[in-house]
Amino acid sequence: MAETRPGQPVRLLWPLLALPGMVWMALLFVMPLYVVLAIVFGGIDPVFRSPLPAWLPWEWDFTQFNFVLSRILGEGGYFGPAMLRTAVYVVVASSACVLIAYPVAYYTARYAGRYKGLLLTLLIAPFWISYMMRMLAWVNLLQDDGLVNQALSIGGLFPGDIDWLNGRASTVVLGLVYGYVPYMILPLFAGLDRIPAATLEAARDLGASRLEAFRRVTLPLSRPAIVAGVLLTSLPMLGDYFTNDLLSGSPGTSTAGNLINNSVTTPGQTGQAGAFVLLVLLVALAPMLLYVRTTRDSSGVQS
Repeated sequence: MAETRPGQPVRLLWPLLALPGMVWMALLFVMPLYVVLAIVFGGIDPVFRSPLPAWLPWEWDFTQFNFVLSRILGEGGYFGPAMLRTAVYVVVASSACVLIAYPVAYYTARYAGRYKGLLLTLLIAPFWISYMMRMLAWVNLLQDDGLVNQALSIGGLFPGDIDWLNGRASTVVLGLVYGYVPYMILPLFAGLDRIPAATLEAARDLGASRLEAFRRVTLPLSRPAIVAGVLLTSLPMLGDYFTNDLLSGSPGTSTAGNLINNSVTTPGQTGQAGAFVLLVLLVALAPMLLYVRTTRDSSGVQS
């Protein structure tokens, strides 16, 4: 009879528990990504202008990918401004989300008391309404005769005829912040709520002021939550096209998401859309790697 090692069942338990997640990722991420690669590095039907995927890597043709890349970085880089604009919008909107969400999450975690559950319910309430309906509400608010212009014109202090919906970058950023700030609040609250109160009390006992305790204790301990919130907001912003379509609709505010959407709906440009997706994915790897490094450092694992 073979001898059974005491730790063998435990070692097999974790791979078995991870197996459903691995299968899920393989079916819904790895395989679709390979389909995108096959389309990007495939060909185009000369008659119907439909994509001809190249399923074997040694048959891949880089013509479509090189075309997109040359139109971003080359002399005729008419895709470049939209890609740069996307990066600026995402950085500004994510930074604004942090500035708005951190005080809200901090108050909810530290001072809400018995009303914490109620406040959390109110914070996630926007998720119960579709994103399109929330953006349409802003369209009504920002119209020429909307409530925003009416409020600005009270007393005649500000002009009440601002055309908010005519290709303004500030309006697009405002829509991104409003649409994605709940994704920032929830991870920040979770991170701040896990900080032990005894740690803050120890800092105060050692002579630190409230501001010093926040700067030296709360802020460093909440850094993984901040990075997680930035990740959850910046990744969907990179591919967002709906906000710009509704609140601007101008080529002067188009983003990478608009380039992808326009390429998908144009016959013969599906491969170019896939190339844009790959470029956005490569850019998105940066915050992902930052999050992994931050969480690894916070757990005490050395590089």
